[in-house]
Amino acid sequence: MNPLPPTDVRQLDLEKPNAARMYDYHLGGAHNFEADRVLAARVEQVAPWVRYVARINRSWLRRAVTYLMGQGIRQYLDLGSGIPTAGNVHEIVQRIDPATRVVYVDYESVAVHHSHELLKDDPNTTVVWADVRDPRSVLEHPETTRMLDFTQPVGVLVAGLLLFIGDEYDPAGLVRAYREACTGGGYLAISTMSRDEADQETAEQLAGLLHLYESADEQVYPRDRATIESWFAGTELVEPGLVLLDAWRPEGKPSDSPARLLGYGGVGRF
Repeated sequence: MNPLPPTDVRQLDLEKPNAARMYDYHLGGAHNFEADRVLAARVEQVAPWVRYVARINRSWLRRAVTYLMGQGIRQYLDLGSGIPTAGNVHEIVQRIDPATRVVYVDYESVAVHHSHELLKDDPNTTVVWADVRDPRSVLEHPETTRMLDFTQPVGVLVAGLLLFIGDEYDPAGLVRAYREACTGGGYLAISTMSRDEADQETAEQLAGLLHLYESADEQVYPRDRATIESWFAGTELVEPGLVLLDAWRPEGKPSDSPARLLGYGGVGRF
């Protein structure tokens, strides 16, 4: 089944940089275009730690999903999943239990079509082309309802997505809508960028990064810790709570990059 586009989807523009494809570039992926690479290189000049932000977030996601697998979660809704790169959620979970089901959701056409090609022979994983700001279009999509049983616990993954969703779309309300669609016993995992703990130099570099994104018509919204924690309303945060990404159940030595100060992550049980 080929994925159907969401209503009013932004048309693919190879001349305009795109945040999802730039994220893929920073992770070392190949699904990006010249415009993405040019702006990404400019961003790296202004904020040389930006690649580490992407990698720290990706590492946090792997640890969070591995934790959820240990809690018996065998189906996942990955919102804003992005372009497929090494260490996708379905790869992580299916190494532990091949029968685990994953639904990826994204708005970016390149991400969706590459995911579709990657997953076409995987019976337990699918991709939904939809706008996560419209929960009904995601939750009622035929591929979502085919793959996920919402009477059983679900792991809802929101890794980095809310960084690109402005307050006018009510991020807390969006998170609540997805959580309330799931039965009890599931988990909510959220990561996003914050400047709360950044030193002055890193904060200034982050301001330069935000300016570059704005010039490319990509808005980025770092949030403070209190706002991020409010998104977990209705859940019980598991230890160690909402913390810097590489402090969440770390494995090995923490990064010494300033990037480690620029994001929080947490997992809540509902």
